[in-house]
Amino acid sequence: MDEKKILDIKTVYECNRCLGSRTLHPQASLINLENPGVEQDAVKFEFYAILLIEDCPGNCGCCGRRYYDFGYATMVFLTPGEVFRMSRDNTLPGKGLLLAFDPALLLCTTLSSHIGQYSFFRYCKEEALHLSQRETACVRRYFDDIGEELHHPIDMHSRTLLSRLIELLLDYCSRFYERQFITREEKNKSLLRRLERLVDSGIDEGCLERGHFPTAAEWAADLGLSEAYFCDLLRFQTGKTPTEYLYFRRLEAAKRMLQADRATPAQVSRRLGFANVCQFSFVFKKYTGQAPGEYRLN
Repeated sequence: MDEKKILDIKTVYECNRCLGSRTLHPQASLINLENPGVEQDAVKFEFYAILLIEDCPGNCGCCGRRYYDFGYATMVFLTPGEVFRMSRDNTLPGKGLLLAFDPALLLCTTLSSHIGQYSFFRYCKEEALHLSQRETACVRRYFDDIGEELHHPIDMHSRTLLSRLIELLLDYCSRFYERQFITREEKNKSLLRRLERLVDSGIDEGCLERGHFPTAAEWAADLGLSEAYFCDLLRFQTGKTPTEYLYFRRLEAAKRMLQADRATPAQVSRRLGFANVCQFSFVFKKYTGQAPGEYRLN
């Protein structure tokens, strides 16, 4: 995208000025997105931004909502420096709230040490959180509490209280994202079936034998997902990291090769990219309780 068409907002104060809001705190703001009137095609926030979108139509597809999702409100989470564009026609949503806070607000708070654990900040916009009516009410309560704290005169407690309220909001959003994985169970199972085919196809084509071990980023791209969302989905559905999942699929492939294909342990070891047959035999026996040669004869 042409940089001239991107509105680069560097500070919370600039954000307030651009969107017509008062600056109550130099490092945090809660802005009502009522017809924001941004002329550029996209906006870059040089700070954390959380959007609560209340006018995202279900059929526009801009935030990834589908028939199996709730539709009362949508949330998008942006890291500092991320470029956002609501849709082809709108830079920002025409109705909703924007919570903006500078990373400096979190200094010396508990949230500063683990905000990176909220992986949904690294999801793409099409992997947004879609809220039920009760969830929307819960999120709005925390936005209201943050807004109330912002209206309090700044004192020694402001940083701690604001960071704790933001942290509680993020914790509830973690819960709601897990609920969304549940309501998307059929879709997620379909994605896992595609992943299985991708892995098995790669093994059959000799990728592991040539020393190419696929990465989470490659799998995510093949499935049309962000890497962060893919890793969270995989962990939620299987309890495994991408590395653990590949390990599991390799050993399942080994079982198939030994019995159905009647391959020797040495052939299987080579095709699955193990360093040598001894390493393969050790791993396989640990996984199945049998040595590859014994398993092959069953």
